[in-house]
Amino acid sequence: MTNKIIEYSGHTFSLEDIELIKATVALYPNLSRKELANTICELLEWLQINGTPKVIPCISFLNRLSDEGVIKLPPSRNTKNTGARKSEAKEDRDLSWVNTEEIKESESIQLEVIRSGGERMRQWRMYMSEYHTLGDPTVFGAQMRYAIKSGNDRDLGCMLFSASSWALAPRDKWIGWTLAERKKQLQLVVNQSRFLILPWVRIKNLASQALSMAAKRIQDDWLRDYHYAPVLLETFVDITKYKGTCYKASNWIYLGETQGRGRNDRYKEQALTRKAIYVYPLQKDFKSILVGSKPCKVVAYDG
Repeated sequence: MTNKIIEYSGHTFSLEDIELIKATVALYPNLSRKELANTICELLEWLQINGTPKVIPCISFLNRLSDEGVIKLPPSRNTKNTGARKSEAKEDRDLSWVNTEEIKESESIQLEVIRSGGERMRQWRMYMSEYHTLGDPTVFGAQMRYAIKSGNDRDLGCMLFSASSWALAPRDKWIGWTLAERKKQLQLVVNQSRFLILPWVRIKNLASQALSMAAKRIQDDWLRDYHYAPVLLETFVDITKYKGTCYKASNWIYLGETQGRGRNDRYKEQALTRKAIYVYPLQKDFKSILVGSKPCKVVAYDG
């Protein structure tokens, strides 16, 4: 650990902050990592816009400090085998419940929110692992999973919305926000990090229909689960494989191309395929909210 001010996940830590973290960890050796993260978030006022502690990023930062020898964390109390969890869908290939007969008829389309645990999450993850080119991702923080379903309850596809990119030059220039504004308001931008139409489904305009339905409801769904409403969606399209037709048909706005780096690669070390950037405003005054001149819609946290 250097003697410089540290930035992590949009939060700036001074040397005094690091000393406070070290003292807190030493003072409460019997707390779990989650309990430590909650305590440290409150002490440092590392909070979401709705006032809830940013526990997941804090745990990640504590793990980094532990790896660098700055602090000594208590053993993890998570008994789940994370390696097994990542390969769960890969190992279980029993797709006997899937109707692989092509679905061609035009039916009413519905979106189902997929919650953690249970059979529906297992199915959702299996679909992603089996049929999406990027597989089933491990994501942290606020997120929303949808299953795309037909009117008679058949699965047609899946979507995942999660954290936005930390820095994205075409997007940031288009919004017109400062670095300080981006740090404060970035959680109001949500990334559609996975979008899958199952390979046996053949329904005209299904992808654009699903995108439009998600855009109409995601603010309410996010507000219910996280007590604030995002105002802008973003996504990336691999232009070596896709044309982004469904995004264009759904009135998403093309902003340019990425620099071929990962979402957290601030030091230009990760060479990735360049992708087209598309965004979709969820309300007319989104830019005013993102630069902080107008408040976003929030629900008071009472937890």
